[in-house]
Amino acid sequence: MDNQRLILFFALAAVLFLIYSAWMEDYGRPVQPQVAQERGLAVDAPSSSVTQDVPQVATTPDALGPGMSSVEVPAAPTETPIRVETDVLHIEISPRGGTISAAWLLDYSTVAERTDDPFQLLKPVPPNMFIAQSGLLGENPALLPTHEAIFTGSQPIYKLGPDDSTLDVDLVWVNNAGIEVRKRYSFERGSYVIRTSQSVTNATGSPLVARQYNQLQRTDLYDPNESRFIHTYTGAVYYSPEDKYKKVSFDEMRKGNLDRSVVDGWIAMMQHYFLAAWIPPAGVLETFYTNVLGDSRYIIGKYSPAVSIAPGATQVFENELFLGPKLQDQLASVAPGLDLAVDYGWLTVIAQPIFWVLSKIYLVVGNWGWAIIFLTILIKLAFYKLSETSYKSMANMRQLAPRLQALKDRYGDDKQRLNQAMMEIYKTEKINPLGGCLPILIQIPVFISLYWVLLESVEMRHAPFVLWLDNLSAPDPYFILPLIMGVSMFVQMKLNPPPPDPMQAKIMMALPFVFTVFFAFFPSGLVLYWTVNNLLSIAQQWHITRTIEKQAAAAKQKK
Repeated sequence: MDNQRLILFFALAAVLFLIYSAWMEDYGRPVQPQVAQERGLAVDAPSSSVTQDVPQVATTPDALGPGMSSVEVPAAPTETPIRVETDVLHIEISPRGGTISAAWLLDYSTVAERTDDPFQLLKPVPPNMFIAQSGLLGENPALLPTHEAIFTGSQPIYKLGPDDSTLDVDLVWVNNAGIEVRKRYSFERGSYVIRTSQSVTNATGSPLVARQYNQLQRTDLYDPNESRFIHTYTGAVYYSPEDKYKKVSFDEMRKGNLDRSVVDGWIAMMQHYFLAAWIPPAGVLETFYTNVLGDSRYIIGKYSPAVSIAPGATQVFENELFLGPKLQDQLASVAPGLDLAVDYGWLTVIAQPIFWVLSKIYLVVGNWGWAIIFLTILIKLAFYKLSETSYKSMANMRQLAPRLQALKDRYGDDKQRLNQAMMEIYKTEKINPLGGCLPILIQIPVFISLYWVLLESVEMRHAPFVLWLDNLSAPDPYFILPLIMGVSMFVQMKLNPPPPDPMQAKIMMALPFVFTVFFAFFPSGLVLYWTVNNLLSIAQQWHITRTIEKQAAAAKQKK
């Protein structure tokens, strides 16, 4: 296999790998019932609820006893959500359980064309139901409020004032036995972190044993506007100092329930660009669990150790809830390992430095499209010598093309003699036919890493460039950039030595068209990188080819 075929093989393999990964993300996960009916598929029955064998105190909402269920009960008409507005969040808190039932991110729009339509991360009803629940568990289910108990608030609307830096929202639950529970949600200006607490005051005459739980519940993500070629992970994850970042897909939840004791970890539900995460206090041993409800709703949760509350005493259970975008510079400061939510896969070690450089360039140029162009130039400079070796090999092979064709005409179908004669020429001319492959192979992980950077970084979501390219995270709406990329690839192939076999030559000439079709569905930011890289490669290859041709002509004149 010659240089050109190997290089194109590696490039095509990289593109097919990305498409295969996207396909597996879509079809490798459970299908939401509404979508299943559209596709004519059957949804498997969920696994049974998990219960933990811990004396005296129930461990999960599914172990509350007769008459209690972990299924969210629809709110009664009088249960009007409490509205909370900050500079970055619009939240709705249901009186039933103090559940955060809806959340809008004010700095992010649903679609690029409508900036007045903020993106909704949490939603109380399907499709895309996604809520954050919390509650308390004890020996007697009636003595403590779960996420189905009714709380009361002092006002229906809370707003962070222009001169305020914090905002507290309190909800209260009291029973006839003398137990009071106060749920507090504390918001800060410019922050997606909500500090939460459940204060339990025991006014009874006997000790009260209690533990808190927090969980995230959602259905599978269904986005009719999502590209069929581009998919990212939607599902649960947890972090522990031992296991680091661990995914728990919806399919895995159906097969079995998670039961993991962790100190200094967190749980989360992920989707493209955004996440919700419960973060417990440092140093507390928490148990992480998962469950699947009957209508294809998935839960990841955690519960704390049981605590005995003396008569007249108050116990405060604290947590943090993150609801927001996957901003890498912020996530790392919220909790250890939370920055891993920006999932670059197995090439994270390459992708993270690429994003760091890209973000620094953006701070200078102020536009993500230009940042991609300058990053491409830097990458090209970093691999200049490797590319030079590859292009020199191609140029030398181009010089040998007439002689190789003559050998093919001489020996015809005698492959053994043809190969021997070709190897003799390579040896005489001191040319390695595979010399241009390794440099290209080394650059493929960089390309795949940049693909994930452009796909996963919320900073580039809806980012405009110039003219018609108003969203670098979406495909080019007019297919102009993919066409330019295809033309550049065609020109680059013309600079390479043609394959001696006519059939191979026809296949190679069809590849620019195939790549153009593939890239028509890729984010325009990635197509921009590939196009600029092709143009730079053409300039470098043309320069090297002309230099070698002049050297060859000068050598002939001397002879």
